Amino acid sequence: MEWEKTKECAREFMAGVAEITVAFGKGCRDIVNQSLVNDDSFIVKKLGRDSYIGKKLRTSCARLFAKFTFFNHYLPEDKDPLHAWSVILFVSLFAFLALYVNFERDPCAPLVKQLFVHPPSATRILLPDGRYMAYKEQGVSSHRARFSVIAPHTFLSSRLAGIPGVKDSLLEEFGIRLLTYDLPGFGESDPHPKRNLESSAKDMAFLADALGVNKFWVVGYSTGSMHAWAALRYIPDKLAGAAMFAPMVNPYDPIMTREERKRTWNKWTRKRKFMYFLARRFPGLLAFFYKRSFLSGKHGQIDKWLSLSLGRRDKALMEDPIYEEFWQRDVEESIRQRNSKPFVQEAALQVTNWGFSLSDLKLQKRKQSWLKSMFTETQEYTGFLGPIHIWQGMDDKVVPPSMTDFVHRVLPGAAVHKLPYEGHFTYIYFCHECHRQIFTTIFGTPQGPLSISVEVDQTTLETNIEQQEVVNDGDYAKN
Repeated sequence: MEWEKTKECAREFMAGVAEITVAFGKGCRDIVNQSLVNDDSFIVKKLGRDSYIGKKLRTSCARLFAKFTFFNHYLPEDKDPLHAWSVILFVSLFAFLALYVNFERDPCAPLVKQLFVHPPSATRILLPDGRYMAYKEQGVSSHRARFSVIAPHTFLSSRLAGIPGVKDSLLEEFGIRLLTYDLPGFGESDPHPKRNLESSAKDMAFLADALGVNKFWVVGYSTGSMHAWAALRYIPDKLAGAAMFAPMVNPYDPIMTREERKRTWNKWTRKRKFMYFLARRFPGLLAFFYKRSFLSGKHGQIDKWLSLSLGRRDKALMEDPIYEEFWQRDVEESIRQRNSKPFVQEAALQVTNWGFSLSDLKLQKRKQSWLKSMFTETQEYTGFLGPIHIWQGMDDKVVPPSMTDFVHRVLPGAAVHKLPYEGHFTYIYFCHECHRQIFTTIFGTPQGPLSISVEVDQTTLETNIEQQEVVNDGDYAKN
């Protein structure tokens, strides 16, 4: 009985809502008819049949329809042209929609591959602020490493990237220990709500300390270079040197000349320029675009996702199955947390104030007071004292050569290696000979890992043998 009463009350309530809605609609219609559509309303006076605009539109439409009246000769004589064309338009629209739906569901079309979230597998360390950082080791072990290298990854990448395609045998040959890590919010690293480039450099330094690395080379590639620049600025004492590949700098850097900025921006697509504008002025809007591209749960092409214009050799590399497999796995790891905020942070960091200028890294004499200069003979320097190597593909349209020219103008002490016909990806991705050339340039002739020699004191060894013989003789006497 109670259930029947409840249903009856619900029916009466819905009927009342329907009556109120109908009455409200009729009231709105009457208001529109009385205030907007009658002869005295503003709309009718300005846009009605007898108004100036109405007469101009009617005349223009009449002329346009007159030009197409010859189509009426193809219609049946007993049909009204207005009615016939309305039916034709409706049928054409319906057919177009049917074809569109059929095209979208074409069984012959290639299926879009879904992003797969792999089980957690990274080794992690605990940072002083309570966050966890995921990292990966490659190459020789810590006690055999002749050189240590730390490589922060690029946008839409992870610790799995490292130096793409580098062989363990080559790292062994040069005695290199390669460390890569996930930036905050990427891969398996915890997010940092208020991160900046200084905090990024401190994370890198803490990783080195936690893994027993005293001095290391930092490798910066593309957008990952801004973290390498930050390391040069904030933790120079930890660095032995820097190797940069197509290094990205802030495209809004105030010390760029107008000509340098023009040569750089002209290489980019309109959409990429628009994304930089959003990252600088309205970074919160980037989440909308990211969720419709690489955060949509489906695989795609990097040049479409990031609005990149690529050269001929870069396009050929992206079609290589080896690269495609590597790229897809790296992206899956990068976005495993499915959170857009770390990507928005990374994009905003690229185009906003870094907290320092590249000119701060320039090696120059520190200014001293005249009193101090009278009593001290040693000269102090500012900037980064170690070597900086830059490799730049001359056919790179992602980070144009003009950007490296700007860096070289600001840091004339950097060694720039210009690579004819190379693009943004071709020199560093899956090129064994290129990797060998890079390591030879930085580290010289390969000498292999450090050899661990265990020296044993001969006297101590002989004493231990004698003591063991005495013990054995005592056992025989007892027996």
